[in-house]
Amino acid sequence: MQLNRFEKARIIGARALQLSLGAPPFVEIVGGMINSVDIAFLEFDKGVIPLAVKK
Repeated sequence: MQLNRFEKARIIGARALQLSLGAPPFVEIVGGMINSVDIAFLEFDKGVIPLAVKK
């Protein structure tokens, strides 16, 4: 399923919030990655975010 930019932003934002509140990341954290948004982008690119968009 193809997501538009608003759906992608919503999913990454929601996951970044979860990470900033202490949720464990689903990917290996490399070096100095401490920004929750960067980690959420990495998770989105790998396809491991457990969130779905209902259309």
